[in-house]
Amino acid sequence: MSGHGFHVHGPHDHELEHAAQGHGGNHTNSIAMFTAIIATVGALFGYMGGATQANAGLYKNNAAIKKTEASNQWNYYQAKSSKQNLSELAMELTPSKKEFYQDEIKRYKGEKAEIKAAAEKLEAESQHWDKQSDEQMHQHHRWAQATTVLQVAIAMAAIALLSRKKWLEYVMFGAGVIGVGVGALAAFHI
Repeated sequence: MSGHGFHVHGPHDHELEHAAQGHGGNHTNSIAMFTAIIATVGALFGYMGGATQANAGLYKNNAAIKKTEASNQWNYYQAKSSKQNLSELAMELTPSKKEFYQDEIKRYKGEKAEIKAAAEKLEAESQHWDKQSDEQMHQHHRWAQATTVLQVAIAMAAIALLSRKKWLEYVMFGAGVIGVGVGALAAFHI
């Protein structure tokens, strides 16, 4: 039926046909191109924000695991200290076995030194993972800030397109530049 010469236009169909044929003007094309580019960059920034947040969680989990392992070592150290104390008491109470208990005390002191070194190493590893987690969260916040500013730029692009106000285009471009700048700060860990 549409081939019989009867053709109905909606209120916006004429503008869409002009834009599709390249008659939309430089104004419309530049805003559309800007929006497409900023939306793509924003999607990449959003991905990076999610990735850094996930990394921060993983690193914090690693820190907690290392902290628990260190705590276990300190508990083991305390148990060896108790055994050493009992050996010292036994040495005083049974002078006939003094040499045996001196060897036991020496053994416990050596074991405690190894356990202490292991516990301190695990605590240092925990602190390292905590620091990495904090750095990832800082970077995540930068990516989130950049993504938010780019979303504002896209919204300004839509408003500029609808209102045809030149000053809104400047706001749109400015927000886009700021968003990309904040994204660069995130990329360089600043």
